[in-house]
Amino acid sequence: MTTSLERLPGWAKIVSAVVLVLAVLFAGLRWSLLPGLGDVFREDTHDRTGPTLLKSIQDISRYDAASGNFQVVVDLEKDTKYLPDAVRGTRTLYVGAGTVDSYVDLAKIRDKDVKVDKDRTSATLRLPHAALGKPALDPDHSYAVSKQRGLLDRLGDVFSDNPNDERAVQRLAARHIGDAAKDSELTARAEENTTGMLKGLLGSLGFKEVHVTYGT
Repeated sequence: MTTSLERLPGWAKIVSAVVLVLAVLFAGLRWSLLPGLGDVFREDTHDRTGPTLLKSIQDISRYDAASGNFQVVVDLEKDTKYLPDAVRGTRTLYVGAGTVDSYVDLAKIRDKDVKVDKDRTSATLRLPHAALGKPALDPDHSYAVSKQRGLLDRLGDVFSDNPNDERAVQRLAARHIGDAAKDSELTARAEENTTGMLKGLLGSLGFKEVHVTYGT
């Protein structure tokens, strides 16, 4: 007596066996008779980055006295005058998070800006006003919320070397963060912190009176 399996042609038996093996693989099962079978489709990551090269060294003579954390939602839209957005146009919502440092450049201090009395108990210092550094976006907390692209733009992404390029919204986010830093009290906080640092430092050296002013 022959079973239905035995009546199947040879090619059907082969196809059935392949389907069964694939089902086992994609289900994540491991066969005890074939150790390591579940690792066939495992993805390994290899870091083949070359050595890091030191390009230059710069001396820093500034006191970073304050840092501000900012966040902005960028809504960037690009469209074509005579075409509907569904055909040609993009709109990106991007959350940009970053920091801006405020510092006092101590390298600009000249001899005439520092006055000490003969008893070395009183000192007067005139420092340049605090300045703002460049905005630095935080890649771990900056992300695109949504991207809308017209048909022609989506077709163009197929042939683009970097279809998910977000440099335009990143630059715009950095610019808005920089503008927000200018409108904030970050430089005032930096000057306040610098004054406190200098009074503490000179006080530990025996100065009883320390006067700090800012401006040219």
